[in-house]
Amino acid sequence: MTDPALDAETLRERAVASLITARDRTTLLTSCVDEPELTAQHSPLMSPLVWDLAHIGNQEEQWLLRAVAGHEAIRPEIDGLYDAFEHPRAERPSLPLLPPDEARRYAADVRGRALDVLEAAAFDGTRLTEAGFAFGMIAQHEQQHDETMLITHQLRRGPRALTAPDPEPVPLFTGPSEVLVPGGPFTMGTSDEPWALDNERPAHRREVAPFRIDTTPVTNAAYQAFIADGGYDEPRWWTAEGWAHVRRNAITAPLFWRRDGGQWLRRRFGVTEAVPPDEPVLHVCWYEADAYARWAGRRLPTEAEWEKAARYDPAGDRSARYPWGDAEPTPEHANLGQRHLRPAPAGSYPAGESPLGVRQLIGDVWEWTSSDFLPYPGFRAFPYKEYSEVFFGPGHKVLRGGSFAVDAVACRGTFRNWDLPVRRQIFSGFRTARSEEI
Repeated sequence: MTDPALDAETLRERAVASLITARDRTTLLTSCVDEPELTAQHSPLMSPLVWDLAHIGNQEEQWLLRAVAGHEAIRPEIDGLYDAFEHPRAERPSLPLLPPDEARRYAADVRGRALDVLEAAAFDGTRLTEAGFAFGMIAQHEQQHDETMLITHQLRRGPRALTAPDPEPVPLFTGPSEVLVPGGPFTMGTSDEPWALDNERPAHRREVAPFRIDTTPVTNAAYQAFIADGGYDEPRWWTAEGWAHVRRNAITAPLFWRRDGGQWLRRRFGVTEAVPPDEPVLHVCWYEADAYARWAGRRLPTEAEWEKAARYDPAGDRSARYPWGDAEPTPEHANLGQRHLRPAPAGSYPAGESPLGVRQLIGDVWEWTSSDFLPYPGFRAFPYKEYSEVFFGPGHKVLRGGSFAVDAVACRGTFRNWDLPVRRQIFSGFRTARSEEI
């Protein structure tokens, strides 16, 4: 997340800061529980925390020490253990993984050597080193696994292991419920964001018809109205696959919710609490988001619609890096970086509003779109096809915007996330849209 014009020393400082921020978070997530909790598999959907820890170190070794610096492998015998494609998550507890203390030592050894490589890096020559791309890629990779580990913490049973202050309370949002996004072309994706990943590239013009989009993400209160109206019992709101999925798995509410008399409760990082009505709804799968939108007489936005709402500035007919402009995110712009352990109330962060008046497009909750995860015209896999290319197709749906669990280094107006439409353990919510009648 850097300016193309930055000099080498500034790039170096940003890369160091991004790597240190990621490692501090990794340390927090793996030091707040004891060894049995680190080696246990808290859900078949997730790896043991100790696998993520050593995998972070192994990826850093492969790319920064071997690929960039040309060093000999430190632990070549563990590469296969920490290859995410070789071993599905459900199998990882049975592997001969590094014990927690050894995994920590390995990751620390790699990091010390990587910082030496960074100190001497010239940031030119190959595409891998240009503008510090490899270092930014590894910082993003670690932060993505930190979010994965935070999901594991949410899934684990037992007392609270993590704490963070709540977002600042705000008055109930009373602004317009939706915003008009004008039709016409806009620039989607990027060709000049140095640390952008391959699926964000290249920049290209995309035509979008006029549409209206929710000003804020859908709230818990709004979603409760869907439940109360029998939304989970009415097949007409669901795709055939979605209806089969919720019936087969007896899904009747967002993940971690339960009914207690006349009140909805949720479990959040080891604490049971009342579901706050004004927060964006969280832990819903694509099928649930799509069904709600149909029930509301609306639809999920396409990925292109979401990005135009988030980046398009009609005053300059340009696409900015973020809804608020090109400046890096601050705590006034968005809820990012695990600063809080929950979304902020709908309507928060007016400083992060887009020029069209849409709020909370970055941070708080990942937002499901209606789009399949597909390559942009002119896409080229870099530096390895397993990051994006192997996931392209109708099996995965695109999520946009990031969540409270995402660090700013891995979140921008062009950043693309994707997952299976059944996934609910992720920090996912949504907003709805409708086509503008012409």
